[in-house]
Amino acid sequence: MARTPEQWLAHLIRCHDAEMRDLKRLDAYYEGEQPLSYMAPELMAELDERVRQVVVNWPQLVADSVEERLDVEGFRHTSEASNDAELWRIWQANDLDEQSQQGHLDALVMRRSYVIVGAGDEPDTPLITVESALDVHAEFSPRTRAVAAAVKRWCEDADGGGAPVEHAALYLPDVTSWWVKVDGVWVADPEEEADEHGLGAVPVVVLANRARLKRRGGESEFKSVIPLSDAACKIATDMMVSAEYHATPRRVAFGFGEEDFQDEQGRRVSAFSRIIGRMWATEKNRKEDGAEVVQFPEASLENFHSTLNQLAKLVASLAGLPPHFLGFSTDNPASAEGIKSAEARLVKRAERRQRAWGEAWEQAMRLALRIRDGVWSPEAMGLETIWRDASTPTIAQAADAAVKKHAAGITPLRQTREDLGYTGPQIERMESEDEQAAQDAMQRVLAGDLAPLVAGPKPQPAGPPAESMPAGG
Repeated sequence: MARTPEQWLAHLIRCHDAEMRDLKRLDAYYEGEQPLSYMAPELMAELDERVRQVVVNWPQLVADSVEERLDVEGFRHTSEASNDAELWRIWQANDLDEQSQQGHLDALVMRRSYVIVGAGDEPDTPLITVESALDVHAEFSPRTRAVAAAVKRWCEDADGGGAPVEHAALYLPDVTSWWVKVDGVWVADPEEEADEHGLGAVPVVVLANRARLKRRGGESEFKSVIPLSDAACKIATDMMVSAEYHATPRRVAFGFGEEDFQDEQGRRVSAFSRIIGRMWATEKNRKEDGAEVVQFPEASLENFHSTLNQLAKLVASLAGLPPHFLGFSTDNPASAEGIKSAEARLVKRAERRQRAWGEAWEQAMRLALRIRDGVWSPEAMGLETIWRDASTPTIAQAADAAVKKHAAGITPLRQTREDLGYTGPQIERMESEDEQAAQDAMQRVLAGDLAPLVAGPKPQPAGPPAESMPAGG
C-alpha cells in the first residue's frame, strides 16, 4: 500500500527521532565531549568539579586517519581517456572539494551522510549539497535497494523573537515538497510550491559507512573503539587523581597541637591540607617535645602507563592503524618497506570507502546531468570517480615506479602523469606545452636548423690519424 506524502513525512520523522540520540552520542565522541564512564557515582560526587575528565580522543584519530586518504580528483567516462571537464566544473561550482571531505568525515563518524541534488540558480549548474545525518533521514526500498523517500529538517528563527519555526523538505521519486510545523502539526508550506520534477528517482544519495545487506544505513567507523576509549579516559583521569593525592610525597606530623597550625595572624590552618612543596618550620624538637614529621614514599604511576599502552595496542589492532599513529616508536627508525607494511590495512580500508562512495558520487553526478539536461544520459552510466592514491609512497618511489612502467611501454605518458599525482588541468597544460614545444622544434627544422634533431654531443674521431711508415722500415 503506497503512502501519502503526509504519511511519508510522519514516518520518516519518527524514524529520524528514534536514532537522533545515538547520532548525537557518536558526534560527541568525535568532538571529545563524551561523559566519563566507569567512574563510581560516589567518587564522582566526592570529586565534584575539582578533577575534570582527561579525554583520550582515539575515536577522532580513527575517523581522521581514514578521511585524510579520501580525496576526489575528478570523473571520467569509460569511453574517454581524460577527465570530464564539465562534471568537474559542476563539482567546483558547488564547493564540493570542501563539502565532500565533510561528508566523508560525517559518514565515518555518524554512520552516513547525504548528498542532495536539485536545480540551481544557474540553468547549467545544478545545486549539490552535502548534508549531515543529524538533519536528513532516508529510507530504502526493499525491492530495488534505492532510496524510496527522504526528509530534511531545519529550524528558523521566528519573526518577533518567538519560538523557532520547524521546516521540512520531503523528497519522493517524482516530487519534492516543503512543509512547516504549525501548532504541532505539519502542513504544506504556503510560501513554497511543490516541485514536480518527475525524475523517477529520489534526488538524495546516501554515503553509508560499512553498509551491509541488512544494515544499509551503515555503522560508525569507531564503534568498536568507543569502549576502549572510555576505558582510556577512565585510566587517564584516575592517573590525574593519583597524581593529585598520591604521586607527591605525603607528610605526617606527630607531637603537634592545633596551636601549631596557625599563620602569622593567628588564623587556623588545616592540619590535613598543605600546599605541595611548602617548607615546614617549627621550634619543637623530637627529644624534648616528641615532635616528628614523617614522609611517605610517593606512589608510582607506571601501572597507569602500562594499561594505557595496552589499550592503545588494542585500538591499533581493531582500527588497522600503524603503531606510530598511537605513539609507539623504537630506537631504530622504521624502513620505508616497514612503514608501507604497517599502513596496509589502513590503506585497504580507505580503498574500500573509495569504491563504495565512488558509486554514490557517480549517482549524484548522474542526477545533476539529468536535472540539467532533462533526460538521463546513457554515457553517464559508465561514469568513473577518480580518487587520489590512498597509500603514502614517497615521491621518489612513486616517480621511479611510474617512469619504469612508461619506459617499458606498459603505460602511456598521460597515465604516467596521473600516477605521479598530477591533476587533470595540470596534465592538460603539460600536454599543451609538449605540443607547442614539438611545433617549435619542427619550425626550426624546416628553417634549416637541424640542431633540435641532434641528441647528445657530436661524435668525435676514434683517434689521431695514423703516421706514415718510414721508408725502408
